[in-house]
Amino acid sequence: MTKYLISFPSGAMDVSAEELPAVSDAAHAVVAEAKDAGIWVFGGGIDESVPPVLVDGDGAVTEGTYPETKQLEGGYTILELPSREAALEWAAKIAVACRCAQEVRAFMYDPAS
Repeated sequence: MTKYLISFPSGAMDVSAEELPAVSDAAHAVVAEAKDAGIWVFGGGIDESVPPVLVDGDGAVTEGTYPETKQLEGGYTILELPSREAALEWAAKIAVACRCAQEVRAFMYDPAS
């Protein structure tokens, strides 16, 4: 089975403060469904109040990200699924819950792990 990253940037979730509790409940329901199905690996949101840093091989720490990389933000879910089609189906469930489109990416298989 392949692990899939399903994600969205925080700016994509454009909901009012009044809608936020319903969105949270819907998102938690999808998480519970994924856990019950045995496909849940990990999920959560990036803490945008903590700035990213780069750590070099010598331990040197530099504020920020790679210059060519946009800052990572938003919500992320990793599911282990039998097919891309299944990943797209779960992304649609998350999109409904979070009220925004989801990006889907497959992790490469590493036979050594």
